[in-house]
Amino acid sequence: MRRLHRSALLSATAVVCALVLAAAPPAAGAPGHGTDGGTPAAGTPAAGGPDPAEAAVIGAGHARAHAELRRAAKGAVEYPQSRRNASLASLTASQREANSGFQAAVSGRFAEYFPSPDFGVHVAQLPTGKVLLFSFSRVETDPTKETGPTDRIGPSNAGRAYLWDPAKGTGARAFKKVTPPVVLMPDGTHAPRPAPFFCAGHSFLPNGMLGVFGGNTGGKGGSGAKLSFVFDPWTEGWYRNRDMAVGRWYPSVVTGADGRQIIMSGQSERGTGTPTPVVERFPALGQPVPWRPYDIPLDVSVQRMRSDAPFRNDYPHLFSLRDGMIYGLGRDADQQWLFDPRAQTRTDLPRRPADFRGYGSAVPLPAGFRGPDSVLVLGGDPLDPNTYRLSGGAWTTQEPRAFGRTQDDTLILPDGTLLTVNGAKDTRDYGFGPFNPKADLKFRQTELRGADGRWRLGPAQRLPRGYHSNALVLPDGRVMVTGDELQQIANDPDIKDGMDGSIEIYEPAYLHRGARPVLDRVPAGEIAHDAEFSVESSTAAGVRRAVLLAPTTVTHAVNTSQRHLELRMTGVRGRTIGLRAPATSADAPPGYYMLFLLDARGVPGTAKWVKLGKR
Repeated sequence: MRRLHRSALLSATAVVCALVLAAAPPAAGAPGHGTDGGTPAAGTPAAGGPDPAEAAVIGAGHARAHAELRRAAKGAVEYPQSRRNASLASLTASQREANSGFQAAVSGRFAEYFPSPDFGVHVAQLPTGKVLLFSFSRVETDPTKETGPTDRIGPSNAGRAYLWDPAKGTGARAFKKVTPPVVLMPDGTHAPRPAPFFCAGHSFLPNGMLGVFGGNTGGKGGSGAKLSFVFDPWTEGWYRNRDMAVGRWYPSVVTGADGRQIIMSGQSERGTGTPTPVVERFPALGQPVPWRPYDIPLDVSVQRMRSDAPFRNDYPHLFSLRDGMIYGLGRDADQQWLFDPRAQTRTDLPRRPADFRGYGSAVPLPAGFRGPDSVLVLGGDPLDPNTYRLSGGAWTTQEPRAFGRTQDDTLILPDGTLLTVNGAKDTRDYGFGPFNPKADLKFRQTELRGADGRWRLGPAQRLPRGYHSNALVLPDGRVMVTGDELQQIANDPDIKDGMDGSIEIYEPAYLHRGARPVLDRVPAGEIAHDAEFSVESSTAAGVRRAVLLAPTTVTHAVNTSQRHLELRMTGVRGRTIGLRAPATSADAPPGYYMLFLLDARGVPGTAKWVKLGKR
């Protein structure tokens, strides 16, 4: 591992962009929205593909880029701006009406809605306070068609990434482009493009970096890429590691008690319908775990583990619980497994009560001073509102939510309550059929689970957000909601600008209950497990709880990083509060956590970051 200067990245020139933007949309009856992989008649472009004559003059890559923008221009004509404007106005009005009966101090409120340059298919709350968003460049602006380059072969199948800095507000200047490394994919084109790592898996390393594994090589239905990267929040750059043994399209990743990442599942490089059973670990044994902010993994290898994980379906939920084991909860009821990362073995867990569940949430439930020892599985079936808890090796049916939904995101809030946002009837179906941007209002309503385990409906978000929707808790206690490129494109107030995504901010009820505790100072260095340490607060006398909340990194309703732990308070002297860290790395894997102070009403202050774990 060593520190490198950021490499220069390839980009399109302003001249090319100007030429493309000046190009007129194709006439009615012109070639439609096919893929790049077709075989046209000699001298004629494929449906929606590059023009061979144009390619002969300016090169295949530029011609392909021109074709993509012509396709986008046609999509804008077929789905005009006026329709997008009317849809967004209607959603804004219905949100206002639906939320008029909710009190912010009881149910919270949606306070902000603003454009983003990325769809947020993947998001991560970084220990710098910034949020990483990454996904793909759109290939379609008509939301009744597939907007992403899943099937594409070549440079249109590319990734993109941005940082949002909440400290800079909500305008364009608050976002910074952090383009992924340019790669040559094994797709036969040998065309360089920013790494197509969308629909990858990810989790945090102990030094705050985000490990990202897999992606899309293209072809019918997509195929798994062997890509392995880290994003360094400190230098704000991407670094590539050695490829995995197998391609993975829709894998899951979890960080274990030793700080190493376990990678499972995903469609292989052979394409959709070929899930890989191979389990890999990063970094490989014998390689040091990235621990300090300047330990940048570069050209580091993964390691194939002895056990396998033959999940039939993508994105299983993975959790590292207080016993140090990895719980792999598959979407199929009969694929619930326990993995021992040290012995590299897999054993069966009991069959889940419910049948197959699509993309829905799963949350490791808070368990006080110890790490979580149970998981709540919810969502993934529009016909089943029940929630299911795995605890002590047994499943029980828990309190239902108001209705069944898929594509939902459930978060642990600083006070230990749960919040569900987003959701749909099915993939790309919001209640009125697939690829129909109209949505049933109920899927826009939040749900809140109190300390008593009961659910109640909360205020509605502006956009319906289903497939590829995401949410995370910010250090100031607010909740960021984003994702679902179809709905973002369908409600884009200006489809021609570069801000084709959107972000909503939800303020939980605790932000509307008066003054909040103040956390002035936390330890600057590492905090050992089971060690006593102190923090300073100008409101120390009113503090009743101290909580560690792990930062979220999430995609496709899979959030393996969530964790909520109470800290033991050992005493208060003036401005100083004594605390004791979680006992073991199995209780709380090493890494960065948000430390919240809460008062007697359960109101949290703004968190500060602490580094847990000493090597």
